[in-house]
Amino acid sequence: MNDMLNGIPEFVEAVEAGGFSAAAVRMNLSRSAIGKTIAKLERRLNTRLFHRTTRMQSLTDEGQAFYERCRRALDEIQSGEAMLESGKREVTGRLRISMPVLFGRRCLAPLLLELARMHPKLELDLSFSDRVVDLFDEGFDLAIRNGILRDEAGLAARKIAFHRMTLCASPDYLAARGEPQTIADLGDHDLVVYARSGEAKKWTFLQDDGTAVDYFPQTRLRLDDLEVIAGAVVSGMGIAWLPCWLVRDYVYAGTLAQALKNVSSRPVNVYAVWPQTPQLPMKMRSIIDLLAARLPGIMD
Repeated sequence: MNDMLNGIPEFVEAVEAGGFSAAAVRMNLSRSAIGKTIAKLERRLNTRLFHRTTRMQSLTDEGQAFYERCRRALDEIQSGEAMLESGKREVTGRLRISMPVLFGRRCLAPLLLELARMHPKLELDLSFSDRVVDLFDEGFDLAIRNGILRDEAGLAARKIAFHRMTLCASPDYLAARGEPQTIADLGDHDLVVYARSGEAKKWTFLQDDGTAVDYFPQTRLRLDDLEVIAGAVVSGMGIAWLPCWLVRDYVYAGTLAQALKNVSSRPVNVYAVWPQTPQLPMKMRSIIDLLAARLPGIMD
C-alpha cells in the first residue's frame, strides 16, 4: 500500500509537461531518472502508458485513462491539505474572478458559491465573459481559461480539469442523412460550428497512435454561443462538436446522439491563471484547489 504513489507524480508531470525531458527540468531530475521511474511504474501496472519514439512520447489509451485518475487523486490530496489548513485559518478577503459565460454558469459558479457559503468572510466578484481579459489592466485576481494558453508574461497557471468533447446530432438527423463513418465523411454533412469573430474553431481528434488530427469544418452556420449550437442540433440542423457536460442531459433524454463513435476527440484543457506571486494567498489556493478537486467529477 505504501508504494501505491511511487512514480505517480513523475508520470503526471511527464504528461502535463509534454515529455520526459520537460518533466525532468520541472522536477529537477535527470531525463533518465524520469524514464526509469515511469518504466518501473509500467512494469508494476503491467501496462504500457506511453508510446515512445526517439523524439517524443504520447499517451496510450490506457495511459490517458490512468492519467485522468492520477490527476484527480493528486488533486484530492492537495485539496485535503488545503482543507486542513483552511480549518485552522478562516478564508477571508476579496477575489475578482473572470470565467467563460456558459461554462462558468453551469460548472464553476455552483462550486464557488458553495465555497462562499463555507467562508462568510470571503468576498467573490464573479465576471462572466468569453473574451480573454487582461488580469493586470482590469484588476482580476484569477481567470479560468479553456484551450491553449497564450504566452503572457507575469502569469502563473495550473491545469485544473479538461473538457471531453463529442460529436453529436439529433437521432432524426442521423436517420435521415446517415451516420458518418470517418472524419472525412463529415464533409458530406451539415455542421454547426462554434466561432469567435466569424472564425470557426477547428475540431481536433486523436488517431490510434495518440497523435492529433485537426479538422477545419466548412459550414454556413457559425455561432458564438454553445447553448444555441446545442439547441440547433437538437432541432435537426446538423452535427456539432460540443463538450460532454453541455450535451449530457440531451443524450440521456434521447434528443441527441453521439456521432462518429469510433473516433476520439482530443480533450480541451481548463486552466486557472493568476498573476505570479512569491506566496499564493490562502483565498486563492483554496479556490484553485477546490476547482481542481471538484471540476473533473462535474465534467465527466
